[in-house]
Amino acid sequence: MKSQFKASGPILPWVICGLAAIFYCYEYLLRVAPSVMVPELMDSFQISAAALGNLTAFYYYAYTPAQIPVGVMMDRYGPRYILTLAVLACAVGTTLYGITTLFWVAAAGRFLLGLGSAFAFVGVLKLATAWLPPNRFAFVSGMATTLGMVGAMTGQMIMTGLVQEIGWQNTIFYSAFLGFILAPVLWLIVRDTPSAQKAKKIPKKQIQWAELFRQVRLISTNNQMWINGTIGFLLFLPTTVFAELWGVQYLRSVYHFTPAMSALAVSMIFGGWAVGGPIAGLISDRIGRRRLPLLIGEIVATILLFVLLLVDNLPIPMVLGLLFVFGAFSGVEVICFAIGRENAPSHVAGIAVAVTNFLIMMGGVIFQPIVGILLDWHWSGELLNNIPVYSKESYQFALMVLPVGLLLSIGLTFFLKETSCKPVGE
Repeated sequence: MKSQFKASGPILPWVICGLAAIFYCYEYLLRVAPSVMVPELMDSFQISAAALGNLTAFYYYAYTPAQIPVGVMMDRYGPRYILTLAVLACAVGTTLYGITTLFWVAAAGRFLLGLGSAFAFVGVLKLATAWLPPNRFAFVSGMATTLGMVGAMTGQMIMTGLVQEIGWQNTIFYSAFLGFILAPVLWLIVRDTPSAQKAKKIPKKQIQWAELFRQVRLISTNNQMWINGTIGFLLFLPTTVFAELWGVQYLRSVYHFTPAMSALAVSMIFGGWAVGGPIAGLISDRIGRRRLPLLIGEIVATILLFVLLLVDNLPIPMVLGLLFVFGAFSGVEVICFAIGRENAPSHVAGIAVAVTNFLIMMGGVIFQPIVGILLDWHWSGELLNNIPVYSKESYQFALMVLPVGLLLSIGLTFFLKETSCKPVGE
């Protein structure tokens, strides 16, 4: 195996994995776009917070259940073919989302975007498994997460200005163009495995459905997979709910930040992830432990989130700093992917990673709409330009589910067995 890595050259594996990570960066930019256009979306579609949460969650309605077949399709058809089609699906879905004021058309576009995006992160990990040594897996997970967060940061800051200048629909429409450029680049450069470089025809595995169901059943009966996935779910929940959707509007309403300042502040969470994710993975790999860095990240993130939601009149620099540090310590979530992989036999490692991602992403499915429902439930009835206005108390009431979830993740970590960075059975 070591000779195979050496034969492929020191640069090419990182280029291939990097291109897949750029796709993850791109889809993340598209995922968080609604966060900087909440009032515009509510006005264009004439919808409440609950309906907006449901609209944006159509991304997750496709993304989350697709995680299991994603792993199977990666094995059957290879990352090169699948990732190329996935980028095109994202571009087409975004185009649909950007050219309509009909709720069902926008929902269909978000659904297609989620379907294509479902392949991005798993594709990075699949290529990393084929092209890089096992002791780089957690680091690559962190670096992929970094690029995703960079996409979110740049997307929020750039799109905020574009929405003000050219409107939300043109902003979304133009962002779709990037996908139509990325797709052929992926097709021309990415190869499934090092041995595929010189092969003209790559034999593909036939899908054995009975074996697949047996493998999924094997993983789903492992209580450590459920504990680990739930911890990842709860750690990623503030990013899914606050950073990806409600955070910008929260800061505009509660702190009276400008749209640009609100986007900059929320982007600090993604900036923190970009730094904290790979560092957490690297530290975990180096010390040979998973639970300790996970627990430290959970505790610090919980304290910071309570401060951000409950302490009034914080100065702007402190808000920016707290959001950045919160994101950095939330980045320990990347360790959950390594734990999921290590808690499964090697022949089902890909499905184990997919199941882990499935459990983590359930946060968007469940809580983006729930927070919208809670906002509407606590709403005083105030309107501005026919758009609902939510008070500080309404946001605090709705968003309090996030730090409570982090507290639960701390408790669950004590039930997680230490893998010592080695697959089970080694």
